[in-house]
Amino acid sequence: MSLRKALVAVIVMGFAATGCGYIVTPLETTAPTHSVADKGWSAVVTNVAQGASGALHVDLAIRNDTGDWSALQASDSATVTTSDGKSTTCGTVFVATGGTSLAPGFVMHGYTGGSKTAPVKQLLFVECAGITKAAGMKLALDFTYVMGPLNYYVPSKANTGSFAVNLDTIVTDQKYPLASPVPDVIVKADTKIAAINECTLELLDAKRTATGLEFSWQTNNPGQYPVYVHIGTPSVIGSDGVIYGFYESPHLSDTPITLPTQTATWKTVVAVPADVTGLYMLLSVESKQQKFFINHAVDITSK
Repeated sequence: MSLRKALVAVIVMGFAATGCGYIVTPLETTAPTHSVADKGWSAVVTNVAQGASGALHVDLAIRNDTGDWSALQASDSATVTTSDGKSTTCGTVFVATGGTSLAPGFVMHGYTGGSKTAPVKQLLFVECAGITKAAGMKLALDFTYVMGPLNYYVPSKANTGSFAVNLDTIVTDQKYPLASPVPDVIVKADTKIAAINECTLELLDAKRTATGLEFSWQTNNPGQYPVYVHIGTPSVIGSDGVIYGFYESPHLSDTPITLPTQTATWKTVVAVPADVTGLYMLLSVESKQQKFFINHAVDITSK
């Protein structure tokens, strides 16, 4: 018996002896893979102007064309090239998903940044000091991105890409968050979602509050052992293209234990402006094994 298997056996036996049994499934030894062709991420320019400081300010929207759930982080600098071929480095770059994985086919132009205790709405933009807006400019920006389920025990593969956009081509009618339908990505709000150890997760209710949305959850455990089903604190994205909810790994948030043959209920909340509609939840559910999370885009557009 390998050391890993021996440790798993000891853990299971120890929990069973104390009345807190929790089935531990074997850990994956490789990173998750996907079968859809990866077309990377794309970007469009939504506005170009001179910022308050006099810098060239470029607003962007980005779309997940990877064919899988994906999180993106741009490099710390970009390059603007003028029509005469002169290039200048831009030192202010806010282009990312904020750590949250976005569903394939979804488009965004902002996320919740700052900190958990002091969140801020961060729109996507690049600023270039010392540059004046002119015809024929182009912006280039490198980024990295990961795809697929989150496996806490196996780091996701980092992929690289780049945006190259013409600043003369401005899209003023970009649709958010879903530009076109993507098969098998969106699930209905009342769907019972498969979770770890044959449990199911269900969204019982989603209601508006004075500060955002309150979600009521229920897990059902048909098995013989107590189970925790971690989902973190799910974010949402709406018709304004902004991801609301400060990202943290879904295994960090507390969740109640679901006893054998019983259910458990709890609530999560997310701050969302009252005028933001057309919402989809970006939900990560602990599935298959401990700290392995599968993503689901839940349709809550009626809320």
